[in-house]
Amino acid sequence: MRSVTYSMNVSLDGYIVGPDGNFDWTAPDEEVFRFWIDEIREVGVHLMGRRLYETMLYWETADQDPSLDEAELEWAALWKPLPKVVFSATLSAVEGVARLATGGVAEEIERLRAEPGERDIAIGGATLAAEAAELGLIDEYRAMVYPVLVGGGIPFFPHRERRVDLELVETRTYSSGVVYLRHRVKR
Repeated sequence: MRSVTYSMNVSLDGYIVGPDGNFDWTAPDEEVFRFWIDEIREVGVHLMGRRLYETMLYWETADQDPSLDEAELEWAALWKPLPKVVFSATLSAVEGVARLATGGVAEEIERLRAEPGERDIAIGGATLAAEAAELGLIDEYRAMVYPVLVGGGIPFFPHRERRVDLELVETRTYSSGVVYLRHRVKR
């Protein structure tokens, strides 16, 4: 069965976006960007909310940007053909190989898990991940922890009164001080 993973950049105090809506502190260096390129190779479909979808739209045409370096072009080449499912109550259309979700997150994940394939079902965006977490649908949490305190904003983890036991599967420390933590949900 395909794993459902939630993977995002996060500040040391637990936020994916600061109180001002800014996430410029997540700009990856070459070493961290290489990690994200390798990780996206393992994804078969990416689930996201409207905000993340709109942020990532740049990559749908990024290959036309002459200022991109080789790694950015490689990312764009992997991201563009990746199937995406967008959860939004306000969008009426999406671009590229994205489609609007027709059901709730549980129905979409159930359908995707039933499809043939080995690659992960990735969830991006804290709001969508919180809904999936509340339903017990996330198999792995993958946090790229940046050495910064932003003091508030959108939290990586939902603030729900629910205990989830995790097993540390992998950790990496990068020269920039960024630390990758990968935890599997104990079932």
